[in-house]
Amino acid sequence: MSAIGVVSSCSCLRPGVWLLKPGMQKMSFLGLHTAARCAAKDYYEVLVLGGGAGGITMSARMKRKVGAGNVAVVEPSKTHYYQPLWTLVGGGAKQLAASARPTGSVMPKGVEWIKSRVTALDPDKNCVWLENDIKISYKYLIIALGISLHYEKIKGLPEGFHHPKIGSNYSVHTVEKTWKALQDFKEGNAIFTFPNTPVKCAGAPQKIMYLSEAYWRKTGKRSKANIMFNTSLGAVFGVKKYADALLEIIKERNIAVNYKRNLVEVRADKQEAVFENLDKPGVTEVHQYEMLHVTPPMGPPEVLINSPVADEIGWVDVNKETLQHKKYPNVFGIGDCTNLPTSKTAAAVAAQSGVLDKTISLVMKNQLPTKKYDGYTSCPLVTGYNKVILAEFDYNAQPLETFPIDQSKERVTMYHMKADMMPFLYWNMLLK
Repeated sequence: MSAIGVVSSCSCLRPGVWLLKPGMQKMSFLGLHTAARCAAKDYYEVLVLGGGAGGITMSARMKRKVGAGNVAVVEPSKTHYYQPLWTLVGGGAKQLAASARPTGSVMPKGVEWIKSRVTALDPDKNCVWLENDIKISYKYLIIALGISLHYEKIKGLPEGFHHPKIGSNYSVHTVEKTWKALQDFKEGNAIFTFPNTPVKCAGAPQKIMYLSEAYWRKTGKRSKANIMFNTSLGAVFGVKKYADALLEIIKERNIAVNYKRNLVEVRADKQEAVFENLDKPGVTEVHQYEMLHVTPPMGPPEVLINSPVADEIGWVDVNKETLQHKKYPNVFGIGDCTNLPTSKTAAAVAAQSGVLDKTISLVMKNQLPTKKYDGYTSCPLVTGYNKVILAEFDYNAQPLETFPIDQSKERVTMYHMKADMMPFLYWNMLLK
């Protein structure tokens, strides 16, 4: 759970998954949920951990199953952020304020908001512990705690963000610094990084690179910019169809890609970035930068690491088809905190929420889950201020596209879907 607020992942939400779903509940704009500072009760039929996209969506669904008074959400943050917009904030196309809403305004009406932090999980006793040694018991538990950012694992960060020329679209505190660095660029290396860990929205680290390139072309600075994408991976994208399309754009725009390069240190006072060559462990190289965009290492929330519900790494250990926990049948996981082998995006959460809804319904009736999640996820790859490649794919990294067109092509329509349509639908439909 990020201390800066509740965040959701990458933006594209598959229309076929939830926009056209039969029985979609009518939107309600009446009143805000009244927040509670501590639990009103010590037992809930359904307890949801986390108030991000997955947690809010599932609490709304559970409210309709068991009644609002029987559902509670544990979430310490006062602000809920729609983080997919931060790509455009960092590129100067959107304002940061447009990405934020009070958490109380997105909490389903009548559902108990426990404004606290989870400190321990005890699934053997069907309870969790919160701050101040508050114990809450449950019949069913939904874990939606998201993913944690670890800037501190890069030497010189996060204190390096106090210097100019460096930003990161992954934090509310640093996304506007990206736009400032972009505007202040004069000449030299512009470096964009991808860490050696799982990340949410794996396309985001290069989206800002394409926006930066477009901005410098527009402002006449492109010829003075040496643009570098230093990625810890061995490919620009995990799905060949979209990777091929991106490589064409990279070639056309004269962008240098350095594979197997992991950012290990930032010397912000000298404007130097140090990368380890993952093919030659221990070997590092130093690059001077005029602009640096950092994608931080990420990992499971601390409370999950070594907990009974986690796998050996710390992710919630769920069945990849049903989202039911592998050991505890009354525990479920959704979104970035799980070990589902798919890209961590809000599109994935949207698809998962429908499957999890069906899974829990059958479990509540003592029946075996039958609905299967195919790993659907999506990432709208922003390649300019009016262009997007809409990547949609499954567990097998095979395209699973919504529209009857070649989605590996850059399209203006897909840009407007990401920039304008999806934020509206997120706030007014998915969360409700």
